[in-house]
Amino acid sequence: MEFSRRTFLKGAVLGGAGFSTLGFDLTPVYAQTQSLKISRASETRSTCPYCSVSCGVIIYTLGDKAKNAIPQVVHVEGDPDHPINRGTLCPKGSSLEQDILNDRRLLKPQVRRPGGTDWEDIAWEQAYAEIAQRVKKTRDDSFIEKDASGKTVNRCETIGFTGGCTDTNEFNYLVVKTMRSLGVCYLENQARV
Repeated sequence: MEFSRRTFLKGAVLGGAGFSTLGFDLTPVYAQTQSLKISRASETRSTCPYCSVSCGVIIYTLGDKAKNAIPQVVHVEGDPDHPINRGTLCPKGSSLEQDILNDRRLLKPQVRRPGGTDWEDIAWEQAYAEIAQRVKKTRDDSFIEKDASGKTVNRCETIGFTGGCTDTNEFNYLVVKTMRSLGVCYLENQARV
């Protein structure tokens, strides 16, 4: 007899049925195999970061929450209690665990200098300073105080801002205040798109 995947599956099904007929109850075994992966994990409810739908997700992490312990994500699934997606996730949301655990994920700001071909890591403080310097220079170079008819408009049409769908209301409030104080006209949030 040739051993194949089909014969293996037939044997497994017949073997399970044989155990049941001999009086073995396999229900606890099946239940334990279903709960092994996340039985000791901590549940964290979050929002999927991909699009403006804002589906709810549950992220399961292992770790004893000790001072120097780094929790490890072991499973991500849709939140069945969330009113938007009710436990379902699209393919991008379903692959969220792979995005979190990706060893190619950037953890530091990077910059590619003019004329350069390679990206270099820079410190967060340096990134903040360079962004602030470029925003100020752009605003100073292109700020429009009055329009063609002489009306005061105080706007900057060369800077735009787009917020993400997972930004909080408080964060968006501060962003709008900051961008409006700079005179930015082109201001949008992904949650509205």
